[in-house]
Amino acid sequence: MSSTPQHAQLSPARRAWLRFRRHRLGFVSLVLFTLLFVLSLGAELLSNDRPLVVRYQGQWYFPVVQTLPETVFGGDFETPTDYLDPFIGQQLTRPGNWALHAPNRYHHSTLDYFAPLPNPAPPSERNWLGTDDRGRDVLARLLYGFRISILFALALTAIGVVLGVITGAVQGFFVGKTDLVFQRFIEIWSAMPELYLLIIFSAVFEPSVALLLVLLSLFGWMGLSDYVRAEFLRNRQLDYVKSARALGLSSWTIIWRHVLPNSMTPVVTFLPFRMSGAILALTSLDFLGLGVPPGTPSLGELLAQGKNNIDAWWISLSTFAVLVVTLLLLTFMGDALRDALDPRRTDGAQG
Repeated sequence: MSSTPQHAQLSPARRAWLRFRRHRLGFVSLVLFTLLFVLSLGAELLSNDRPLVVRYQGQWYFPVVQTLPETVFGGDFETPTDYLDPFIGQQLTRPGNWALHAPNRYHHSTLDYFAPLPNPAPPSERNWLGTDDRGRDVLARLLYGFRISILFALALTAIGVVLGVITGAVQGFFVGKTDLVFQRFIEIWSAMPELYLLIIFSAVFEPSVALLLVLLSLFGWMGLSDYVRAEFLRNRQLDYVKSARALGLSSWTIIWRHVLPNSMTPVVTFLPFRMSGAILALTSLDFLGLGVPPGTPSLGELLAQGKNNIDAWWISLSTFAVLVVTLLLLTFMGDALRDALDPRRTDGAQG
């Protein structure tokens, strides 16, 4: 009975966080997603063909951040050391020498010239998830591809939120001709053939992640803009806005300090689903060959390889599993956020 006054003293954000934590599936999904993302940020420490630390003939080396010629380790040429070379392996395991390797001894671009099986090779002790049609380790490409997908989705979501909030706030607060002009522009802009534009720009400009981010950002803000506009149309009629106007505050001050904080519920709820859409968009474009530059680790490129190599089931199966798990975690997080920010739910309701 004493918990009611305590709940009354909590801020709305604190109450929403407590409701989110009680949503077990959503909270566990947030923890798992954060853990996977943090691990992917350290991909160079988890999956790399270069040792992290080497002790050789009394000297310390850090190949993970150094490019060392093989002559350092008794080789004949000044070329960068191939640490998968059996000769280099023997040199590093001689008495007094040792090397600390990453758990997975392959970078996403590593070509193992000493592989015992033709490519694509099935999962083995050497390659835990097998190799693709060029001999690159599938696990390494999944790890680095996952990182690129999440970072791309975060950037695209952030840009979409900024553009969507600004345009939605201007439409919903000023209404009238301003709202009419923006609505007609959005109707025309949303009718543009996005895929055709991507194909045209991909043919004109050199493919890059930055170009892809710019092109998708041009179209990714309109959905959120409608939600923010609706919130501003509702909130601008409330008493606290009229009081702020009576005090002589400027329109932009009212928008920034009063209306926007009370209109953020659809924005926050929108974030996980927007990230899911961004990941699917990047994967689809990579699958069609319109995404990231060739050689860049990508989930879509791995799916395309799986389609072209039906017998190599491990490529498509592992990539599909990563996509499904990622999208499920984001969906569960979105459901939990929606329930936590729902004003109709009481603090005692279970998620």
